[in-house]
Amino acid sequence: MLRVGYIGLGLMGKSIARNILKAGFPVVVHNRSRAAVDELVAEGAMAANSPKEVAAQVDVVFTNLPDSPDVETVVLGNNGIIEGAHAGLIVIDNSTIKPASARMIAGKLKEKGVYSLDAPVSGGDIGAKNGTLTIMIGGEARALEKVMPVLQAMGKTITHVGDAGAGQVAKAANQIMVAAQMVAMGELLVLSKKAGVDPRKVVDAIKAGAAQCWALDIKPPRLFDGNRSPGFKSYMQLKDMKIVLDTAKEYDVPISGTVENTKLFQQMIDMGMGELDNSAVVGVIEKLAGIGILD
Repeated sequence: MLRVGYIGLGLMGKSIARNILKAGFPVVVHNRSRAAVDELVAEGAMAANSPKEVAAQVDVVFTNLPDSPDVETVVLGNNGIIEGAHAGLIVIDNSTIKPASARMIAGKLKEKGVYSLDAPVSGGDIGAKNGTLTIMIGGEARALEKVMPVLQAMGKTITHVGDAGAGQVAKAANQIMVAAQMVAMGELLVLSKKAGVDPRKVVDAIKAGAAQCWALDIKPPRLFDGNRSPGFKSYMQLKDMKIVLDTAKEYDVPISGTVENTKLFQQMIDMGMGELDNSAVVGVIEKLAGIGILD
């Protein structure tokens, strides 16, 4: 059985590591803050003091970190994964980072005889807890084949998109759609409310038709209960949108709708709502319209 390492035990990482552990794999964990490590150790995981120490003990090591520089440091930096790497190790990154960073990391690891898969995920904290994430894979097929049993403990839809970086391109595309859904949902809820129509009934009326989408299926009940806690934090959504904008610029692709949606998420962070769920972008639209959906 594969020995698995997991580095980065945040809102989603901890749940993913827990599901791998529940599937019966030996798991070594590392995190900057100790509380999540102690929690998983109490459930049967082993603790390591550095990424280097994790890599030295396992066959496959996952990272789940905030941004491209964090992943580059943990994988390639001092006491990083590369310093504890051994031939045949597979490094899998569940973070959302720039495709160019994923390709650079894969190239550096390949020089050491180490495989790399960029494997960003979608599905939020609910998908992470339930093991139903969508996983987008870039990298070598033979490495993916070897780790597939581990990935199946994390997600229900696992797609090999292409070579190194392809998974991150797919995640950028995913975030274009996610942002559009969250903004559109906020707009339709506020429009309904200000027009004097119950937004709950509007959602019921449209969610089984052409407007059906994940956002309308999942988010409105939470919003109508006054619950705007994450989910997926809005400051992370904004970080992902900046990756999208950078990638679109790199390939000279016009994405005017995404540019406007990114501005709304920036306004959200400027208003002090960065720790709220990405669906709480409705709060910006409420402010601009002068009415709340629960008023």
